[in-house]
Amino acid sequence: MEIEFLILADATEVSAGKLYLMGGGWNQWRAPAYPAQLRCGIAVGLLVPWDQTNERHAVRISVLDSDGRLVVPEMGAELEAGRPPGITPGETQRAMIAVNGVFPIERPGRYEIRAATGTGEPHRAVTFEALLSGVSSFQIQ
Repeated sequence: MEIEFLILADATEVSAGKLYLMGGGWNQWRAPAYPAQLRCGIAVGLLVPWDQTNERHAVRISVLDSDGRLVVPEMGAELEAGRPPGITPGETQRAMIAVNGVFPIERPGRYEIRAATGTGEPHRAVTFEALLSGVSSFQIQ
Protein backbone atom coordinates (compact mmCIF):
# COMPACT_ATOMS: atom_id res chain seq x y z
CA MET A 1 0.00 0.00 0.00
CA GLU A 2 1.35 3.41 -0.97
CA ILE A 3 0.54 6.86 0.39
CA GLU A 4 -0.39 8.76 -2.75
CA PHE A 5 -0.98 12.18 -1.19
CA LEU A 6 -1.06 14.10 2.08
CA ILE A 7 -2.71 17.53 2.07
CA LEU A 8 -3.24 20.16 4.79
CA ALA A 9 -6.47 22.13 4.63
CA ASP A 10 -8.73 24.29 6.74
CA ALA A 11 -11.24 21.39 6.70
CA THR A 12 -11.48 17.96 5.04
CA GLU A 13 -14.17 15.37 4.43
CA VAL A 14 -14.45 12.09 2.56
CA SER A 15 -17.94 11.21 1.33
CA ALA A 16 -19.05 8.67 -1.28
CA GLY A 17 -15.47 8.08 -2.42
CA LYS A 18 -14.74 11.77 -2.97
CA LEU A 19 -12.41 14.08 -1.05
CA TYR A 20 -13.69 17.54 -0.15
CA LEU A 21 -11.24 20.25 0.95
CA MET A 22 -11.81 23.77 2.15
CA GLY A 23 -8.73 25.96 1.98
CA GLY A 24 -6.37 23.13 1.01
CA GLY A 25 -2.69 22.99 0.15
CA TRP A 26 -1.31 25.69 2.46
CA ASN A 27 2.17 25.72 4.01
CA GLN A 28 2.02 28.84 6.22
CA TRP A 29 -0.22 29.43 9.21
CA ARG A 30 -0.39 32.66 11.22
CA ALA A 31 -1.51 33.40 14.76
CA PRO A 32 -1.47 36.73 16.64
CA ALA A 33 0.31 35.16 19.65
CA TYR A 34 1.73 31.84 20.83
CA PRO A 35 0.90 29.35 22.20
CA ALA A 36 -2.04 29.02 19.80
CA GLN A 37 -4.60 26.47 18.65
CA LEU A 38 -4.39 25.32 15.01
CA ARG A 39 -7.71 24.10 13.63
CA CYS A 40 -7.01 22.15 10.47
CA GLY A 41 -7.82 19.13 8.35
CA ILE A 42 -5.45 16.44 7.13
CA ALA A 43 -6.31 14.43 4.01
CA VAL A 44 -4.50 11.19 3.20
CA GLY A 45 -4.91 9.27 -0.06
CA LEU A 46 -3.72 5.68 -0.24
CA LEU A 47 -3.30 3.34 -3.19
CA VAL A 48 -4.22 -0.23 -2.29
CA PRO A 49 -2.96 -2.93 -4.70
CA TRP A 50 -5.44 -5.58 -5.85
CA ASP A 51 -3.78 -8.28 -3.75
CA GLN A 52 -4.13 -6.13 -0.60
CA THR A 53 -7.83 -5.31 -1.00
CA ASN A 54 -10.37 -6.86 1.39
CA GLU A 55 -7.75 -6.67 4.17
CA ARG A 56 -7.48 -4.25 7.10
CA HIS A 57 -4.56 -1.81 6.96
CA ALA A 58 -3.22 0.53 9.65
CA VAL A 59 -2.41 4.19 8.99
CA ARG A 60 -0.67 6.48 11.47
CA ILE A 61 -0.66 10.29 11.40
CA SER A 62 1.82 12.32 13.45
CA VAL A 63 2.12 16.06 14.07
CA LEU A 64 5.69 17.01 15.01
CA ASP A 65 7.40 20.24 16.02
CA SER A 66 10.78 21.41 14.71
CA ASP A 67 12.55 19.32 17.37
CA GLY A 68 10.79 16.15 16.17
CA ARG A 69 8.54 15.93 19.25
CA LEU A 70 4.91 14.90 18.93
CA VAL A 71 2.55 17.87 19.30
CA VAL A 72 -0.35 15.50 20.10
CA PRO A 73 -0.37 11.73 20.55
CA GLU A 74 -0.01 9.85 17.27
CA MET A 75 -3.37 9.25 15.58
CA GLY A 76 -4.21 5.86 14.13
CA ALA A 77 -6.87 4.55 11.80
CA GLU A 78 -7.67 1.33 10.03
CA LEU A 79 -9.10 1.03 6.55
CA GLU A 80 -10.22 -1.71 4.25
CA ALA A 81 -10.55 -1.17 0.51
CA GLY A 82 -12.91 -3.64 -1.10
CA ARG A 83 -13.37 -4.79 -4.66
CA PRO A 84 -16.48 -3.12 -6.09
CA PRO A 85 -18.68 -5.14 -8.47
CA GLY A 86 -17.57 -4.92 -12.10
CA ILE A 87 -14.04 -3.68 -11.36
CA THR A 88 -11.29 -4.85 -13.70
CA PRO A 89 -9.26 -7.62 -12.03
CA GLY A 90 -5.87 -6.33 -10.87
CA GLU A 91 -7.05 -2.70 -10.55
CA THR A 92 -5.55 -0.63 -7.72
CA GLN A 93 -8.07 0.97 -5.34
CA ARG A 94 -7.80 4.45 -3.84
CA ALA A 95 -8.79 4.85 -0.20
CA MET A 96 -8.91 8.21 1.57
CA ILE A 97 -8.90 9.36 5.18
CA ALA A 98 -9.89 12.82 6.43
CA VAL A 99 -8.95 13.98 9.94
CA ASN A 100 -10.07 17.31 11.39
CA GLY A 101 -8.72 18.52 14.68
CA VAL A 102 -7.33 21.25 16.86
CA PHE A 103 -3.62 21.06 17.55
CA PRO A 104 -1.62 23.07 20.10
CA ILE A 105 1.15 25.12 18.50
CA GLU A 106 3.51 26.25 21.26
CA ARG A 107 5.74 28.59 19.28
CA PRO A 108 6.45 29.91 15.78
CA GLY A 109 8.55 27.61 13.63
CA ARG A 110 8.44 24.66 11.27
CA TYR A 111 6.02 21.78 11.88
CA GLU A 112 5.61 18.48 10.08
CA ILE A 113 2.59 16.30 9.46
CA ARG A 114 3.58 12.70 8.69
CA ALA A 115 1.48 9.77 7.47
CA ALA A 116 2.75 6.19 7.54
CA THR A 117 1.33 2.74 6.91
CA GLY A 118 2.06 -0.50 8.68
CA THR A 119 3.34 -2.11 5.48
CA GLY A 120 6.87 -0.75 5.67
CA GLU A 121 6.31 1.62 2.74
CA PRO A 122 8.01 5.02 3.01
CA HIS A 123 6.02 7.62 4.88
CA ARG A 124 4.80 10.86 3.31
CA ALA A 125 5.26 14.23 5.04
CA VAL A 126 4.29 17.86 4.54
CA THR A 127 5.59 20.82 6.47
CA PHE A 128 4.17 24.17 7.39
CA GLU A 129 5.60 27.28 8.98
CA ALA A 130 3.82 28.77 12.01
CA LEU A 131 4.30 32.55 11.90
CA LEU A 132 3.20 35.58 13.88
CA SER A 133 0.37 37.56 12.27
CA GLY A 134 1.39 40.90 10.86
CA VAL A 135 5.02 39.85 10.32
CA SER A 136 5.93 39.89 6.65
CA SER A 137 8.97 38.31 5.07
CA PHE A 138 9.86 41.48 3.12
CA GLN A 139 9.91 45.23 3.60
CA ILE A 140 8.99 47.97 1.15
CA GLN A 141 11.31 50.95 1.26
